[in-house]
Amino acid sequence: MSRLLENVCSELQRLPGIGRRTALRLAMHMLKMDGEHVDSLAQSISSFRHDVRYCRSCNNLSDNDICPICSDERRDRSTICVVEQVQDLMSIENTGQYHGIYHVLGGVISPMQGIGPSDLKIDLLADKLLTGEVKEVIIAISTSVEGETTLFYLTNRLKAFPDVKVTTIARGIGFGDELEYVDELTITHALMNRREVR
Repeated sequence: MSRLLENVCSELQRLPGIGRRTALRLAMHMLKMDGEHVDSLAQSISSFRHDVRYCRSCNNLSDNDICPICSDERRDRSTICVVEQVQDLMSIENTGQYHGIYHVLGGVISPMQGIGPSDLKIDLLADKLLTGEVKEVIIAISTSVEGETTLFYLTNRLKAFPDVKVTTIARGIGFGDELEYVDELTITHALMNRREVR
């Protein structure tokens, strides 16, 4: 194999979810692309990595100090949805059902990986709550052990703001799931989050 091709494949394999075969397929596709398109791709990746900023208000990715969501005057500033990562924010935003603002923690508490509360943007969230404008905090983080640990820490930390309602997104059985194949923790969450249907 060409040394140049090997170098490109090695670099592509550093990306999550990209194995040797996918890296080779991508490299060969780039070889067939117009040179300008490849240069444009390389430039956009480089610009993204070096020029992207984090919103000083919510920790979302931004081109400026304030992201478009935080600068949008039509957003409901009395509700904050707390998420782990920017990808989670994008998933919720794509539903078109949420019109409040966000807060991106930047991860979850994970002692095994050396990530503690001080490594997350929890203080930034607390600063926002001090304004008295926020009425509800929706915690929308994963149901992993680390996510549950983070949820427990956040709910305890937010007790310092008794006027703020703290909720979590519903957890439980997914649409179309069969009960016999669902784990006990999921069933427990589903029972705890049950709702009246009549």
